[in-house]
Amino acid sequence: MVAVLTADLINSTSYEKTFLKEVVNVLKKEFDSISKEQDALFTIFRGDSFQGIIKHPEGALHIALRLKAAVLKVQDPTQKKSNMPVADVRIAIGIGEADYNEKAISESNGEAFHYSGHTLDAMKSENKKLSLKTGNENINNEFKVSLKFLDSLTDKWSIASAEVVYYLLKGMKEQQIADLLKRSQAAINLRKKAAGWEEVQLLLHRFNQVFSK
Repeated sequence: MVAVLTADLINSTSYEKTFLKEVVNVLKKEFDSISKEQDALFTIFRGDSFQGIIKHPEGALHIALRLKAAVLKVQDPTQKKSNMPVADVRIAIGIGEADYNEKAISESNGEAFHYSGHTLDAMKSENKKLSLKTGNENINNEFKVSLKFLDSLTDKWSIASAEVVYYLLKGMKEQQIADLLKRSQAAINLRKKAAGWEEVQLLLHRFNQVFSK
């Protein structure tokens, strides 16, 4: 059993060409980093969409949220006065069996790919940004609710909040983030609370608990 992430950048046709290129470059760097840390593979297609295979599905939501935070924190130089994100990403997680080619993800198949792809298509009309589909309806129903709450939380993140969450998801401590961003630890703590980090951790723990069985 694996997790498949299928995703696209939201309203990417409205991005300035240089800004879109920057967002895609950020994603590519994240793909390289995550692939080195975990058993994961990624590919970009159509210029603004991507797909990933996560061999340990319990970590799929953590990875999806890290990719989302990485995108949200990208600043558009033409909109310096705004601290609200310009870019965002829609991610569907499908968990199940799959036959995949590590050198050609696009040629892979299986229920995890079907779950993920079909869910992403449905999300576009349902105004969802993170969604999960498995073969277990009880699990689907549980995370349908919790991921909708997560959407409402991440929609309120500023660029600064997304930046702090991104580094927290990478395992950094408050003081390390403060040193990196040249801010006080107190400021980082405030951003962490504003982002709802405690609630995010609880959801990540629950996801890990469900799919580690």
